[in-house]
Amino acid sequence: MLSDVTVLAPAKVNLGLKVLPKRDDGFHDIEGIFQSVDLCDELHLKRTENKNTCAVFCKEMDIPSVNTVTRTYEAVRRLLARDLDGVSVELTKKIPACGGLGGGSSDAASFLFGLQQLLGFRLTDSEMQSVAAEVGSDVFFFLACKCKPGVAAVVTGRGEIVKPIKPRKDLFFVLVFPGVESSTKEAYALIDEAFAKGDNIEYVAKDELEFVYNRPISKWNFVNSFLFVIGRNYAPIQQAVADLKMADAIFADMSGSGSTVFGVFDQLEKAEEALSILSKKWRAVLTV
Repeated sequence: MLSDVTVLAPAKVNLGLKVLPKRDDGFHDIEGIFQSVDLCDELHLKRTENKNTCAVFCKEMDIPSVNTVTRTYEAVRRLLARDLDGVSVELTKKIPACGGLGGGSSDAASFLFGLQQLLGFRLTDSEMQSVAAEVGSDVFFFLACKCKPGVAAVVTGRGEIVKPIKPRKDLFFVLVFPGVESSTKEAYALIDEAFAKGDNIEYVAKDELEFVYNRPISKWNFVNSFLFVIGRNYAPIQQAVADLKMADAIFADMSGSGSTVFGVFDQLEKAEEALSILSKKWRAVLTV
């Protein structure tokens, strides 16, 4: 019987993200391509003697007592309808919070995989999907990619429809963190306002997302709905996109609901040069 387990939780980048009007159940459908990258949080899970409890500790930031990891634990406990051994989680945070990189959702998915290893049980795919539905829409993607970097998928529905596609190996991402926090709640509220005023943004058609992904990066015409509503409120986001383009990024956009901005390069050397330039002004990392 294992006493501890360590798992990694990768970030994701949104290559194009169309948000559709709010559904009757309060969710929004989306259309876009997600790609996991090798910027990862680390979770170290340990058994404790406190039955039916899960506690998360993090040195890098204050984590609320109720979070995506504890919600995952509780969802599993309800699903299995039995007592579970207690678990403590030491979370080493590399993915910025409120960054549009799916950090909390990835932590949840990785924890779910790690919890099964630690406590010696196995959920079916459908059972893991039901847990994801309780915790967050991005969790579906991280479950589908097995929490591994370098996986790409077309994601639709509220996020639960994940179609894996062959990932490209010539994409190098420079992530820039503008230093502003954009909450998902705020972002979707602004999206709803935009729809009320008449959203006329032109997007890549859902059936063409994979085709565009495989085109030369210079031919990409992906669009992120959130950049239009969040970017206008936060000048640093707009400036970060402009600086990435000045640093010769072939394509630049915001990931998810922000505020992380990314530039795409087709050669490692060019990405490294851009990182050197941008790091003088911004907090930035190179990831693949």
